[in-house]
Amino acid sequence: MTPQPLTVPRRRVLSALAAGLGLSLALSACGGSSNPLSTGSAGASSGSGKALVIGSADFTESQIIAELYAGALNAAGVKATTKPNIGAREVYYKAVQDGSVDVVPDYTGNLLLFIDTKATQVSASDIASALPGKLPKGLAILDPAKAEDKDAMVVTKATATKYSLSSIEDMAKVCGDLVIGAPATFQQRAYGLPGLKDKYNCVPKQFQSFSDGGGPVTLKALLSNDIQVADIFTTTPSIADNDLVVLDDPKNNFIAQQVVPLVNTTNLSDAAKKALNAVSAKLTTTDLINLNRAVSGNQKQSPADAAKAWLKDKGLAS
Repeated sequence: MTPQPLTVPRRRVLSALAAGLGLSLALSACGGSSNPLSTGSAGASSGSGKALVIGSADFTESQIIAELYAGALNAAGVKATTKPNIGAREVYYKAVQDGSVDVVPDYTGNLLLFIDTKATQVSASDIASALPGKLPKGLAILDPAKAEDKDAMVVTKATATKYSLSSIEDMAKVCGDLVIGAPATFQQRAYGLPGLKDKYNCVPKQFQSFSDGGGPVTLKALLSNDIQVADIFTTTPSIADNDLVVLDDPKNNFIAQQVVPLVNTTNLSDAAKKALNAVSAKLTTTDLINLNRAVSGNQKQSPADAAKAWLKDKGLAS
């Protein structure tokens, strides 16, 4: 569904969070936790000998970036563990907010729209400037990376040739003949079907949902022409590997999406912030494509192994 801004008064939210934190600490002292996302180390200070919990969303790139964060933290002497595949933003945002996760990689534009569905910023700098003031107390973003990963409308060369497609504006002219494939959330999110309709008057013939975030199942459906348009992240190696066409987006339906650490500030030391910002300072879009290829391509590396190699190459770990 379309993300909605928080409607509970901030004072009540903070009171609930404080109560929840107290309960969590009490249960931790007894060796248990009522939180299904808890790893036993959640909510622990990086200076207490317990590990920060680095979460990730339910797709490969997020898992890789989480491993980058955890590896950089551990190399800097800040203990960190990872908790992958928490779920979509609606789930992991709450996990960071309630302290069961300390850090999660996110993307600036979609994070801003999640918090403020009426936000109008589209450029990287404007979004990064707007975000801090929109986050509730206790949450923050650190330095955004140069690396960017945006949703994109992608077609095969055959489809582009058949319909003379080079942009979403072109696609809109024949939208009623096309099946769009994307994650289920694309049906409600502001940049999904609602955005295509509002900005381009594009209503597809049919929508088909996929749960692999533009991965191999989506790719197979696109290449076999079961769908004609796919929502695929721009850092997905399969775009170049299969000579696919990314349609231009002149009306900025898909706004800037820099990779950024979303953090709960409660347990984050200065050393932890420095280590996370060091990752952002080095990470590029090309790096993301190559990391995704290392994990999802023929190499079949684990996210942890791919992250370890990148950190060593960038001088952020030995």
